[in-house]
Amino acid sequence: MCASGGVTRSTLRQQIADALRDEVLAGRLPPGREFTVKQIAEQYGVSATPVREALFDLSAQGLLTSDQHRGFQVREFTVDDFRAMVEARSLVVEGIFRAPADHASVKDEALASIRRRASEAVRAAKGGDLDVLIGYDLRFWRELGAFVLNPYIAAFLAKLRVQAWVFAVHRLRDGRTDGDVLWFGHEDLVEAIARGDNAEVQAMMRSYYGHSLAWADRLAEQEAARRTGGPAPAPSGLSRQGSRDSP
Repeated sequence: MCASGGVTRSTLRQQIADALRDEVLAGRLPPGREFTVKQIAEQYGVSATPVREALFDLSAQGLLTSDQHRGFQVREFTVDDFRAMVEARSLVVEGIFRAPADHASVKDEALASIRRRASEAVRAAKGGDLDVLIGYDLRFWRELGAFVLNPYIAAFLAKLRVQAWVFAVHRLRDGRTDGDVLWFGHEDLVEAIARGDNAEVQAMMRSYYGHSLAWADRLAEQEAARRTGGPAPAPSGLSRQGSRDSP
């Protein structure tokens, strides 16, 4: 990622931020991992300025914390943080789809890309491929948000979605939770929106967020059991309607 004559500082800043975000989402930079501007600059072979700017950008997105003396650290989200993310997303989405459906605003050509993202996300979720799933899931929600929302709400929800995956990814990778936590309702959700069926959309989203909160409850029970040395709760199986709990 070395700078060249054709790469501006702002572009380099974004490239570094994107690369580090991908490392966090892949679980290769785990929660609590500390690093300095100098270390990242040496890793990518660039100057300190765009690295510092990229790290502050990621801090503003809630993915890193900074300390004047210790540098930067990948943020550790708690179960309570995750619950708050889910509740915030659910309140916003419920308000959006409470209004009467606007069938005229739903164009098949505009939904074509979202349908492709949905299909790839479902395929990855069913196959348990986290790396592929996270990428397509984030693109799916970002494009869907841009399609049905104003840009400020879309940006807010996209930020929460990334934070939710940062919370979830290392828990899914290290085997500390049961395997039935991946959601694959993307395609059904798109079709409900395309039909303008707000009642069905609301029902799906309530179920979706309810499953996420149920997963948070199980994680809290598992963490409490580890602290006390008691038996961990048994993993749950598939939920109703074939959907699985989701980050």
